[in-house]
Amino acid sequence: MMRLQKYLALAGVASRRNAEKLIAAGRVTVNGKTVTEMGVQVDETADRITVGGEPVQIQQEKYYIAYHKPMGEVTTVSDPEGRPTVMDRFPDFPARIYPVGRLDYDSEGLLLLTNDGDVMQRLLHPSREIPKQYLTRAVGFVSDEEIARLRAGVMLDGRLTSPAEVVMLKRFETYTLLLITIHEGRNRQVRRMLKEVGHDVAQLKRTGFGPILLGDLPRGMWRRLTGTEVAKIKRQCGL
Repeated sequence: MMRLQKYLALAGVASRRNAEKLIAAGRVTVNGKTVTEMGVQVDETADRITVGGEPVQIQQEKYYIAYHKPMGEVTTVSDPEGRPTVMDRFPDFPARIYPVGRLDYDSEGLLLLTNDGDVMQRLLHPSREIPKQYLTRAVGFVSDEEIARLRAGVMLDGRLTSPAEVVMLKRFETYTLLLITIHEGRNRQVRRMLKEVGHDVAQLKRTGFGPILLGDLPRGMWRRLTGTEVAKIKRQCGL
């Protein structure tokens, strides 16, 4: 929350002093209501503000973050059970950023965060079919036939999953290491797909989201995406 005149100044409409003159002249509305008194507080993320009938907005810098989420954190802004959240890593960040989608509490790997609502919405929209890549340690020996089923799609919640890309990396009697790429975002999808063909998942790490790869980013650390990476994401989103 902030004072209306500060909002107008940050939006580039006028200095705070001149913003006060605009308010006093009745030229400013908040959520459709004309405001003439000083000191009104507005929510910069939710309130609709106009000056002379034209909407105004703070032109906030956009941030795009890659974070290596460890197991034991939830991908929510807060948790009613008091568990650690990914946002605990960003206590003093200069803008409100939000996780792009979810990554299970008991999974680790690449999580994107941003304050760019358009990019976030498009990355998560099913029609975009943004690929997500997971390094998966499955319990037991996953056969060629079972891998073929994963590639073709398995039934979850009465619907067939989209075909997955599955690469077998290592295979032993006690475990199989797979690289699985899916193009959907169903809840705990990779774990449930493997369960459907008869295998539990001992370890799951997301290694890629769209054109962005986890690489050697250490667990619990984050970095800003490069300009090239942001451009790649926007192209994949159709922006």
